[in-house]
Amino acid sequence: MPKSPNFRFFQGGLLKHRATPLFYTTRYDYMILIGLSGIIGGVVGLVISLFEQAIQVIGAFRLDLFSGSELSPALVVLGAALVGAAMTAFGFWLTARFAPEASGSGIPHLEGALDGLHTIRWRRVLPIKFIAGAFTISSGMILGREGPSIQIGGSVGHMFAGSAKRYQHATHILTASGAAAGLAAAFNAPLAGILFVIEEMRPQFRYNITSFKCVTVASAVATIVMRTLHGQEAVMDVPHFDVPSLVSLSFFLFLGIIFGIVGVYFNKWILYTTDKVSQLQASKVSRVVITGALFGAVFALLQQFTPSLTGGGIELITELFLHPTTWGILLLIFALRLFATIACFASAAPGGVFAPMLALGTLLGLAYGNFMAMYFPDLIPQPGIFAIAGMGALFAATVRAPVTGIILVVEMTDNYQLILPLLVTCMGATLIAQILKGKPLYSELLKQSLRNNPEIKRQVNEAKEES
Repeated sequence: MPKSPNFRFFQGGLLKHRATPLFYTTRYDYMILIGLSGIIGGVVGLVISLFEQAIQVIGAFRLDLFSGSELSPALVVLGAALVGAAMTAFGFWLTARFAPEASGSGIPHLEGALDGLHTIRWRRVLPIKFIAGAFTISSGMILGREGPSIQIGGSVGHMFAGSAKRYQHATHILTASGAAAGLAAAFNAPLAGILFVIEEMRPQFRYNITSFKCVTVASAVATIVMRTLHGQEAVMDVPHFDVPSLVSLSFFLFLGIIFGIVGVYFNKWILYTTDKVSQLQASKVSRVVITGALFGAVFALLQQFTPSLTGGGIELITELFLHPTTWGILLLIFALRLFATIACFASAAPGGVFAPMLALGTLLGLAYGNFMAMYFPDLIPQPGIFAIAGMGALFAATVRAPVTGIILVVEMTDNYQLILPLLVTCMGATLIAQILKGKPLYSELLKQSLRNNPEIKRQVNEAKEES
């Protein structure tokens, strides 16, 4: 039996899931699971739509709270910092007190559940992730809603799976379908939702034609619901670029090499910082709340003076295309956001890192394009193309899912004609990351969480002994 190169740590869990007979051979089983997947997709699309709306409403309320106030500028800044601290402290407290598994993006926990190493307590995770995530993400911290959307979607799938326990492996398949629907709804990208489960979650996802169709239906229905409520426009309002010349593909390959190196170190710094913060917090609610308050206050202040260093990054990406700047300024913003992104994600805030990674990729890619255009203007007439390629490249190098990165970017930007340069850049980044022996981010985060959990460690050891 072949072993996953990325998950040798879980040989016992893999053996348990891989050594299964063919399933869902009857027409009745097939139709029941497909129907449930469609329902799950619809519910996930609605919930994620409400989640996005909640983030926007709370964020707008926070920013408008002191607008037009007769208070002195110093008191306005102080009030903004206190409100930001209170919002994040509340989100951190909810998570630490009632559902610790809802901290972070939630993707490693969901992957562990698909591999039989975690339990999804959807009654806790759904409300806590929704409320805490909305308050924390809207506070100005560099966090995205996409990771939480995946965990929310997986929890919805697990909830509905309770009505299908008579069917073998239904819980696994419907949970994965909900996760795909969550990403599809968050990014308005149905193909990316499907590919994320198949490519990034490949060590946990049990693939056959029925499970694939369930994931597909859930993603499609979730996207239909999201587009019905928010329109069919792409998530990012960026220009449509012309297809670059074949000669310029070498520039994209070199950009991929750069991102491969950056991605490896980005993952290492994330893992190191996450581990250190976890040790400092020591699972004590008071320390977690203090961490949230400090981050909330700091990023509320930054948003008053340097908004480019706050927020998930989707608005920043649009701004960069509308108001281009020099490559030196872009590199400076990239460096500052890089360390701020690592700090925010390592704080265990209930938020994701997808959108922040896309923003980092845009900054570095656009800086590279502007720099190269100075010396090769004939070959690089549109430097912004490298910003599009950079989005997918950093995702590919860190998450180690190049195809998902390519499709995600073209769906979000509506630049389908750039698939070839994206392919060259993303594959270059992935190959360099592999040569440097980098590890996929979410797989390593899951391993780290298991190493720090005595109960899970005991279960893993027992599974190894049984195998």
